[in-house]
Amino acid sequence: MIAEDLASGAASGSPAAARSSRPRLDASDPALLPEGAPLEMPEQDFSARPQRAWPKRRGPGIPRTAVFLGAGLMTAAFAYELYGVLSFVQMTPIQLMFLVLSTLTFAWISVGTLSAALGFLPLFAGEKADNIAIPEADGPIEGRVALLFPVYHEDPARISGTISAIVEELTALGKADAFDIFLLSDTRGAEEGTREEAVYADLARVLAGQARIYYRRRIENTARKAGNIKDWVERFGGAYENFVIFDGDSIMSGVALVRLARAMDADPSAGLIQTVPKLIGGKTLLQRLMQFAANIYGPAMSAGLAFWSKDQGNYWGHNAIIRTRAFAGSAGLPHLPGPPPFGGHIMSHDFVEAMLLQRAGWGVHMAPSIEGSFESMPPALTDLIVRDRRWSQGNIQHLALVFRRGVPGMGRLHLFMGATAYVVSAVWAASLAVGLVLALQGQQLLPSYFTDSKTLFPIWPVIDPGAAMRLFLATMAVVLLPKALGLALELKRAQRARELFGMPRAIAGVATETVYSMLLAPIMMMTQTASVLQIFFGRDAGWKVQRRDDAAMELGDAMRFHWTHMLVGVVVTIVCWETSPGLLVWMAPVVLGLVLSGPLNWMTSQTAGPAMNVILSTPVDRSPSSIELRSLRHTQAWSERLAAAAEVAEAERRGRLATAA
Repeated sequence: MIAEDLASGAASGSPAAARSSRPRLDASDPALLPEGAPLEMPEQDFSARPQRAWPKRRGPGIPRTAVFLGAGLMTAAFAYELYGVLSFVQMTPIQLMFLVLSTLTFAWISVGTLSAALGFLPLFAGEKADNIAIPEADGPIEGRVALLFPVYHEDPARISGTISAIVEELTALGKADAFDIFLLSDTRGAEEGTREEAVYADLARVLAGQARIYYRRRIENTARKAGNIKDWVERFGGAYENFVIFDGDSIMSGVALVRLARAMDADPSAGLIQTVPKLIGGKTLLQRLMQFAANIYGPAMSAGLAFWSKDQGNYWGHNAIIRTRAFAGSAGLPHLPGPPPFGGHIMSHDFVEAMLLQRAGWGVHMAPSIEGSFESMPPALTDLIVRDRRWSQGNIQHLALVFRRGVPGMGRLHLFMGATAYVVSAVWAASLAVGLVLALQGQQLLPSYFTDSKTLFPIWPVIDPGAAMRLFLATMAVVLLPKALGLALELKRAQRARELFGMPRAIAGVATETVYSMLLAPIMMMTQTASVLQIFFGRDAGWKVQRRDDAAMELGDAMRFHWTHMLVGVVVTIVCWETSPGLLVWMAPVVLGLVLSGPLNWMTSQTAGPAMNVILSTPVDRSPSSIELRSLRHTQAWSERLAAAAEVAEAERRGRLATAA
């Protein structure tokens, strides 16, 4: 029916017919697109000096000094104490290796902890953490805004439900005319693409009286999501002042979209404003755990990042508004020399695009206080690991850019920190392995009581237990401080809201999440270490379809997926026990997570029970936003609509077969 409607439009000499007569650029029908508005988006050359749209920006020196100098001092103190523990006689090469690896791991943790502490202070005082003024939604929008939905084998019912909910809210605000919606598909396969096109053409027809909705599916998905966006910019970007990027599992309220558009109108030097999406919609235990962690600990972390980044912040690829001409003129991604994983198209484009905007003088801002920005998480640990493998390659690929000429200082820092987030897992794994070797060495080798120099008295190898305990307590304090800060903010919020069971629920939630995070951390350490090694040996991650819907994992599948992790855990357990029962106690959090990795994956992929739903609930779980409820309602309606259409199509197919017979 949709194809017949389009054909009749072409025959009538309408604008759709004129567009259909042009050279074919897409696998989808060009009648589903507006008139073109080309905008050039050249690739950026790092060796050339960019034309700056605005003067060079200077970030706040005091917050950055507080974070990085503070982390440096803490790391120096850690290294000094650890050196005192290890060098009771003479530092050996393997002890030196353990010292270096452990110090690097601690340095990374201390930066995150101090950043969270810096963000905690204004939040606890009741201040906003935004580094740009965000107007209210009750004023006009000056320029047109495009809402871009890049899709790659996504559920059309969910995407249609999300768009329907957003259009409903924008219409209620009287601002729908300022926004156009583009569905930019990279879905592969003629049959699946045709079905997808039919759904979104139907969506455009249903919402025609409220919003303008366009759809196109590329013939070739060159450069993946970044290439998808670039194609839109070069063909249609000239008609829009700003555009907002959505992910396949993200939604934003009408109020949030209007406020972002008005913020861009108010600050002509702003190139990008990144919201901090809250995690919602989790059904499995893993999703509930990650929602709790992100929504309780995340505010302090994001506020700290906004504080010391100022207007030289970062971009996470979605739920952000971008100035179209700034993006087109300064953020064209270069093609890296060599084959993947270090060469070729840039995978994690968002960090690089933020850096390129900074390089041209545009402000890259964070607005953590904006409500109404949401996303969801993968349902099972296996899905998280698959996505993480792609992210690790994209972030480590940035090492090819970090030391390039022309990269601004803050952009260089963001790129380096993104890569370090994955490399540090390999460093942690190496430090544990070296520590285990040290323990075996201490158990098996006889100590040397005399040095090579002449001495009358032996040198007794005695470890200072006080120094070792100080080191342990200090390390645990640094690791757990962000959780404590998140708990303090949640307790204050619960007290202000006068929630009856707010305090015990928050404490129970933090305790539960901490236990699970300790068990899951060594699993992620091993998977990320394997990813890092694969990447450095040249193995490409590819581009896999992301599973977003709930589907409990089978225990057998989980055991097969994690057999190497469980084997490593068992071997390390045996080695620790044979060396010293005390060593096994010390390594228990690591080996327990590895030994139980298969059952943990299976258990956390199951739907969370009533008790966990209560303990791990967050404010957005207990009081869902209007956009979330609308999105769920419209998604259900579209699911039923598509199911009914499929039944009709199947009945017609059977009828044709019966007639032919």
